[in-house]
Amino acid sequence: MTQDIQKVLLSEEEIAAKVAEIGAQISRDYVGKNPVIVSILKGSFVFMADLVRAITIPCTIDFMSVSSYGSGTSSSGEVKIVKDFDGSVDGRHLIIVEDILDSGRTLSYLMKTLKTRGAASISLCTFLDKPERRVVPVKVDYKGFTVPDSFIVGYGLDYDQRYRNLPYVGVLKPSVYGEE
Repeated sequence: MTQDIQKVLLSEEEIAAKVAEIGAQISRDYVGKNPVIVSILKGSFVFMADLVRAITIPCTIDFMSVSSYGSGTSSSGEVKIVKDFDGSVDGRHLIIVEDILDSGRTLSYLMKTLKTRGAASISLCTFLDKPERRVVPVKVDYKGFTVPDSFIVGYGLDYDQRYRNLPYVGVLKPSVYGEE
């Protein structure tokens, strides 16, 4: 797998320090609120696992799977909820945890949908942000890193379901995903 990586963008150490920082901030911001930490599958599961261990206040977790990509490498613009919450969000403080924010379409749709279900508050925590790709404005409350508009993998992010288990974030060589 490592031979497919053009360069490492974020090391294990940089990631661990940022996750600890975000976890501490969430812990301060949500004292007494017992937030629901919502992982958007599949990409955010690694980040979310580390993040909840860095949160020092009571919280619960849940998972959603939302798709706007299909089998391609860019957003189709059509959002579909593949796996929904297990319980009600009515009156709960939600922190949506995403692996990467690019176009904003999926998260904008998801946040509007959850608000109509009666969530007390909704915050967004994204591990990575690609602002150059944004077509829909989305407010980010907790952000790990801003990254360039490159095809990146590792630490939960994939290409064709591979590379999620890399402990760092790297730029995938264009030849791997069919671009030269």
